Amino acid sequence: MKMAAGVRNRRIDMMRGISITLVLLHHFNIAYLLKDTGLIDLANWSFWRSIFRNGNYAVTMFFTISGYLITSNAEKRWGNLRDVHAITFYRFRAARILPCLVLLLLSVNLLAFSGLRIFQNHSEFGGPVSWWLVDLASLTFWMNVLMGHHGWLNYVLSVQWSLSIEEVFYLTFPILCILCRREGFLLCVWSIAILIGPIWRATHQGSEYLALNSYLSCFDGIAFGCCAAVIRKHVYWAPNTARLVCVAVATLMAWFYLTQWIGHSAVYGVTLMALGTATLLLAQSHLPQRTFRLAAPLRFVGRLSYELYLFHLIVLGALRTIWPPDTVTGNAKLVLLVAYWVLSILLAFAISRFYTEPLNRRLRSGAQAHAQMTS
Repeated sequence: MKMAAGVRNRRIDMMRGISITLVLLHHFNIAYLLKDTGLIDLANWSFWRSIFRNGNYAVTMFFTISGYLITSNAEKRWGNLRDVHAITFYRFRAARILPCLVLLLLSVNLLAFSGLRIFQNHSEFGGPVSWWLVDLASLTFWMNVLMGHHGWLNYVLSVQWSLSIEEVFYLTFPILCILCRREGFLLCVWSIAILIGPIWRATHQGSEYLALNSYLSCFDGIAFGCCAAVIRKHVYWAPNTARLVCVAVATLMAWFYLTQWIGHSAVYGVTLMALGTATLLLAQSHLPQRTFRLAAPLRFVGRLSYELYLFHLIVLGALRTIWPPDTVTGNAKLVLLVAYWVLSILLAFAISRFYTEPLNRRLRSGAQAHAQMTS
């Protein structure tokens, strides 16, 4: 059994950094509409709005990157996907996901019980929602289903819809690897998920939840990443070709992101963004790892992307409590944007450095020792 230690990929960290930046900007602009500031006025608002409005496409990029990394890391650890050890796989996923998730739930529960309204549960359709039910849905990965019944029931925990989709997909991952045995069969199964995605979104356009936040509307993004990880071993691009592909695909993705609002383009847009991300991942695997100093901030943010994704709304919720959006105007919003950005990164860094990384290493070392004993 191979259990190779993972080495961080700088380009993938940069892609994650871009994605989480777009998500954070999207959420801030929802709270504090930025079109009346000194730098962003009505004359150039259409350009800036195109950056802020498509945060869900950034989540699609996350899905694809996650599928690629899970599949390629499984190959490194076990040598072949058919040899994936399911229990060890689940323990590795739990070591990465649960410490942060439990800390988030405890934090939000305490803030809610202290009386801060923005952290409390409420149904968009009226009435309270049980904390026991919300915590259970978060821990067992069906928060998106609960949101389908109650709407955006908790401001901070709303990000759990995407984690629910991702982890339910990975519940099937080792089982499929073991049952399919051959990579060709795996590619067929994941291709079915890719085909179902746009069909599902097209037939459920009347519901934002079903069209954008349900399992079958998002599995295709993860499946694209899984397929790219398998395919990369069977193709070879010369470095110059790979660079050209990266530039061309990144340009097309940026054009699509800036010109196509997700509210009108989600049916095929999710597919295109996932395909573009998968192509970038495939191309960058044929390029040498180099250090680009100008991209260092994005790589740093990308390494914190999970902690940032889970905890940035705690910071934004606190800012909204202290400075309600209807009382903030003009350039004061830009000051809050900077504060939000800095505080979110500091919080994510502290959680990663002193909590999740040490606990993750400890839990993974235990899982690895168990795997070696049972192999």
